Amino acid sequence: MLRTLFITGLLALAGLVALRLAFGLLGPVVSLLFWLLGFALRVFVVGAVVYLLLRVLSPATARRLRKLFR
Repeated sequence: MLRTLFITGLLALAGLVALRLAFGLLGPVVSLLFWLLGFALRVFVVGAVVYLLLRVLSPATARRLRKLFR
């Protein structure tokens, strides 16, 4: 019974160390992912504004672009 408690404690400590290493290494990856998501959102907003202006100022060109990307 004492051996079982000892092994359980060692496994719990090993799990905590593994989690700390995993989140320590994956932290920058998650940060990079959110940065890329923010960048993609900014690009989307700028593209939508440009398309809206193009659609208002030149509907024929906007129609050609829509056909080109469909």
